[in-house]
Amino acid sequence: EEFKKLKNEGNDFVKRGKYEEAVNKYSECMKLNTEECTIYTNRALCYLKLCKYEEAKQDCDHVLQIEDSNIKAFYRRALAYKGLQVRKKNMAVL
Repeated sequence: EEFKKLKNEGNDFVKRGKYEEAVNKYSECMKLNTEECTIYTNRALCYLKLCKYEEAKQDCDHVLQIEDSNIKAFYRRALAYKGLQVRKKNMAVL
């Protein structure tokens, strides 16, 4: 019950564009259930919005260890890799 409540609160924060707050709610969910893949892919989405690409990649990697065919995890991990490559190119320019 508490897990569902926290997940819904996180989802509401995402809808309002409050990604840091959503990350906190999803992280609290993970303390209650580490096997729920949706929480990790949702948090990965928030990390992508916050340009925290390494964190997003780690969440997606975790999901793919549990569910090796999770499409959202593959897609969001690809976005994280893209973000990391862009960042690396920008650092090289500087």
